[in-house]
Amino acid sequence: MSFTVEEVAFLAAHAARIGEVAPEISLTKKSVFADRAVLEREFGAEYARAVSVLIAARRAGAGKFPADWLTDYDAAQQATPRPVADIRAQRIAAAGFDVVHDVTCSVGTEAPSFSSAGVGWLGSDLDRSRLAMARHNLGRDAWLACADALAPVSNAQVIVADPARRADGRRITDPAKLMPPLPALLDAHAGREMAVKCAPGIDYSEWDGLVSVVSLDGGVREACLYTPGIAGRGREAVVLRSDGVAEHCVSTDDDTAPVADPGPYIVEPDGAIVRAGLVRHWAARHGLWMLDEHIAFLSGDAVPAGYSGFPFLEAVPLKRLKSALAGYGAGSVEILVRGVDVDPDKLRAKLKLKGTGKGRPMAVVVARIGDAAVAHICGPREHVPAALG
Repeated sequence: MSFTVEEVAFLAAHAARIGEVAPEISLTKKSVFADRAVLEREFGAEYARAVSVLIAARRAGAGKFPADWLTDYDAAQQATPRPVADIRAQRIAAAGFDVVHDVTCSVGTEAPSFSSAGVGWLGSDLDRSRLAMARHNLGRDAWLACADALAPVSNAQVIVADPARRADGRRITDPAKLMPPLPALLDAHAGREMAVKCAPGIDYSEWDGLVSVVSLDGGVREACLYTPGIAGRGREAVVLRSDGVAEHCVSTDDDTAPVADPGPYIVEPDGAIVRAGLVRHWAARHGLWMLDEHIAFLSGDAVPAGYSGFPFLEAVPLKRLKSALAGYGAGSVEILVRGVDVDPDKLRAKLKLKGTGKGRPMAVVVARIGDAAVAHICGPREHVPAALG
């Protein structure tokens, strides 16, 4: 839920006090009446709802932008985390461009990254309340305008866009149903260089440029579509983590990883590698091999530095898994599934293990190998620290 322009003005004027009161607000089902009482006492009945929404939105966007920024919940949910936005800004700067126009700027979350990269940033949006929040967040000197993303209003060298990817709480998977629609956005800015942020699950096989899938701390955050003039063509996965891991894998890398039986360890690639279709490439880079040419589980003699894997023990048909785990004295199990219609939670319940602390911790990697569902029984997950410096 967004705000009226009047509500944004109130939130901006009372930003300091809202920050002081926020720790007292729990925002749980049990605290709803107590929270409302505090907010009405501090800010009046007219603005209590807006303050509550702001506090919830700031919590949803924690780590994506400064804690004192104004934002609504939807804007916070869609906002790009700073390390991911930095990747885009640095790439555009490295390509030699010095001005971008963010045509769906929302509350201004992309601006700091471009500023740090030395790239001029102009933001525009049709939502006046979000523009008012962006003005508060970025200051009086920020370049902001009210404009339709489908009606070009600048001569900036690069267009940056982040079409809305959710409607009625559901993720949009059809590019033509994004807001604004991806085909209409591309047509409106034909002939311009573009960087368009999209959901990773959409089919981008027809895109004539670079598709860059980025993950942060194990979660896939976005796919960004770059026109060839910015980044060439092909596919790319960027793996970022707070522990310092930063890895790029591209579709021009060697992809000669073989398919073979399990070795000492089983490894699941980062989600960005999987979504970008670069499992073979990543496997070849790290000396791993595939368990099946269609399944994103790998095996190798060691787990790559900075990643985790499972020491492999044996492979059994899925129907024999319960008895096999009993033979190992399993008390708890982490379950990973690919290519098989199995719900990990339901499978865990069927296994009827003794429970955490009463048996051996283990892992099971369930995958379709050829035409059969195979359960790979493993020891617990092992993490290999990144080799930094």
